[in-house]
Amino acid sequence: MASSSCFYMSIHFLFLYLSSQPIGAHNLSRSTTPLCHEDEMSALLQFKERYKIRNVSDDPLARPKTLSWKNSRDCCSWDGIECDENTGHVIVLDLGSSFLYGSIDNNSTLFQLAHLERLNLSNNHFNYSQIPSRVGYLSRLTHLDLSASVYSGQVPTEIFELTRLVYLNLGWNLDPRDERNLLQMKAPGLRSLAQNLTSLEELLLGFVNMSSQVPNPLANLSSLRRLDMSHCDLHGVFPSVIFHLPKLRYLDVGYNEVTGRLSKFNSSSPLEDLRLGDTSFSGELPASIGILPSLSYLGVGYCRFSGSIPASLANLSNLKDLDVSGNTFTAQSISSISWVWTKKKLATLALGSNNLYGEIPPSIGNLSQLEYLWLANNQLSGAIPSQLMNLTRLTVLNLGSNRLSGSIPSWLMNMTQLVDLDLSVNKFHGEIPSSISQLQNLEYLPLYENNFSGTIELDNFHKFKHLGTLQLSFNRLSGCMSSANLIIPQLTTLGLASCN
Repeated sequence: MASSSCFYMSIHFLFLYLSSQPIGAHNLSRSTTPLCHEDEMSALLQFKERYKIRNVSDDPLARPKTLSWKNSRDCCSWDGIECDENTGHVIVLDLGSSFLYGSIDNNSTLFQLAHLERLNLSNNHFNYSQIPSRVGYLSRLTHLDLSASVYSGQVPTEIFELTRLVYLNLGWNLDPRDERNLLQMKAPGLRSLAQNLTSLEELLLGFVNMSSQVPNPLANLSSLRRLDMSHCDLHGVFPSVIFHLPKLRYLDVGYNEVTGRLSKFNSSSPLEDLRLGDTSFSGELPASIGILPSLSYLGVGYCRFSGSIPASLANLSNLKDLDVSGNTFTAQSISSISWVWTKKKLATLALGSNNLYGEIPPSIGNLSQLEYLWLANNQLSGAIPSQLMNLTRLTVLNLGSNRLSGSIPSWLMNMTQLVDLDLSVNKFHGEIPSSISQLQNLEYLPLYENNFSGTIELDNFHKFKHLGTLQLSFNRLSGCMSSANLIIPQLTTLGLASCN
């Protein structure tokens, strides 16, 4: 009897032990997780069959996700699919960069997925189709990404009824043949968008042709963190209140005909990235830009700003990219902006066309993170400082159209990351060293309108596999020679005028 009691007690404790183990709970959870709905699986498989798989993406992470879709498997486990854990309905369809090629229309079985919350069809090729209006019937959507997928025509107004959207990206729908804007949005549509989609946090419309003014209701999108309206054919006065949206971190309205002035910034602004390049903004750059604690990118190149480059920019401790080129600033010595050379985080520095004069200071060598340096179209003089050799990450070095002199320094041949080297329209002299062939990544090499002398052996350039432009015209060269077998495979422009 005692042994029988011990047996039953052992069984009881064994049951308690097993029921407390995580593996048991895990199996129980899996057994109650619903599978994909059969009608949604069928809709996805029919969608898959409509598209060819072609290499239409330059995304290094692109992959043909739909190839993993098989009828015999639960669609919730397919690549690019997520389902609701409780209902099994498909709530996420992420087919970004999936090599899809073909047209899309309102008959697509995609629109049978009525429970979708996130839809990403970006970076594919939908062959100049219009965005189907039925996208606007997916009323649960919070995220919609249709960018860079060769859509054309008018943006359907039904999208502006998706009031739950927090993320909308329709940008970069360009014609692959000529980079022409393909999508259009009529002025009333932009106003409707601003009035209805009040929960938006990210609105990305770059290269959507609007041909309109920026509507004031955009300033009411108080949750907005990112706004991209670059290359949109906008005009008129840009509402200055948008700069002061409380959560705005990224603003790009570059390459439009908008006008405006920058008002005083507040130190509480979270702005990190401000891009106004190639617009008609004017007036002075306010000194208060220097109190923006998070600003890392300031792009105001080729606007109409006047006055001087504010010294308060020295206070921007996170500054990584600075482009103030091509404005109407008053002439000033390059030594008067000495604070620039203390910005050791800079990756991009564009000071071209700014009436700067004087010698490039040796302290430029402090910018060891610099990848892009553009000082062209100024009045800089003297030799290239040897401290420039510290900038080993440079891919672009543009010193063209200045008054620089001296010879091409030998250490320049160690800057093997260079893709663009422009020394044109200066007073450089001496021979063009044959060792320049060590810069094998060069794509653009203009050396014209200098005082270079000697004979050019064009055979020295045969190692350049990527060189598209080689300009040697208008120097004091005594001749250019090459063998009959000279091949520079990518060369499209060769300038040899006045080379004897």
